[in-house]
Amino acid sequence: MEHLFGSGSWLYTILVGFIVGLLARVVTPHNARMGCLLTIGLGIVGALLAGWFGRRMGWYGAGEPAGFVGALIGAVVILGLTSLFSRPPRGRG
Repeated sequence: MEHLFGSGSWLYTILVGFIVGLLARVVTPHNARMGCLLTIGLGIVGALLAGWFGRRMGWYGAGEPAGFVGALIGAVVILGLTSLFSRPPRGRG
């Protein structure tokens, strides 16, 4: 996970992961209640997904950062999958 967003600093990775996670939550019509830690995790996992998929498709080489847009797309895909597999809230009554 070294150089995930183009930097080896964990603080930078957490900050960019938080921004990517927030943007993914804004552009996705999923009403999930997430705290800061889950939002950061969403951004980081989105970047990992984008990097893995990009290497499989031949868009990135080994060790290249996935990029901000790729991380955002990966996070949106993760939010879409979670909304697809989550149960709708039950009504009272």
